[in-house]
Amino acid sequence: MGRRRGRRRTRTRRRLPSRSSGSPKQGRLEKEYEMVLKRTLQSICILTIHPNTTTSVIVQVVHDDGALLPCAINASCAALVDAGIPLKHLAVAICCCLADSGLVMLDPTKLEEEKMKAFVYLVLPNSILSVLPEESSSVKGEQMEQGLITSVTHGVMSVDDYLHCLERGRAATSKMSDFLRRNLQPQLSSDSSKAG
Repeated sequence: MGRRRGRRRTRTRRRLPSRSSGSPKQGRLEKEYEMVLKRTLQSICILTIHPNTTTSVIVQVVHDDGALLPCAINASCAALVDAGIPLKHLAVAICCCLADSGLVMLDPTKLEEEKMKAFVYLVLPNSILSVLPEESSSVKGEQMEQGLITSVTHGVMSVDDYLHCLERGRAATSKMSDFLRRNLQPQLSSDSSKAG
């Protein structure tokens, strides 16, 4: 036997969207990486071509084996190129670790990262420098870009150590730029032939 009562006020629970989705909680480091990734991608994308559009880049970390932020930046840049998003230039990221002895190690694993005195994540523009001899610093009279897009450091290092990491990082990213240019170029030329 059922009974009827008068009108009842229903209780609504207010939930935060980030907690109601069932996703794991983000820590301070993950929030920092997310902000660095967002600002890095915003700095290389040409946002004025389509001002009323939104581009979403979703990065899912399956396994962290070290150098997580550079890996996410490199993967995001490749995804933007694949999606046909206009970019000012392609960014190339790398991790440089500094040992107590002053030795600089590139692209360390998670365990190696934890044992090092300090490390720096560098994001550099994919420039024409990677295909020219080192003596040449200009092309057709124009000075080439040798900028630094993003730099994130963890630990304590001297200015000289930082500059040494930057030098080693530039040398390594020039080789990575060559690799990206070779592998993304056929895709870009085949996409333009389909469009025409």
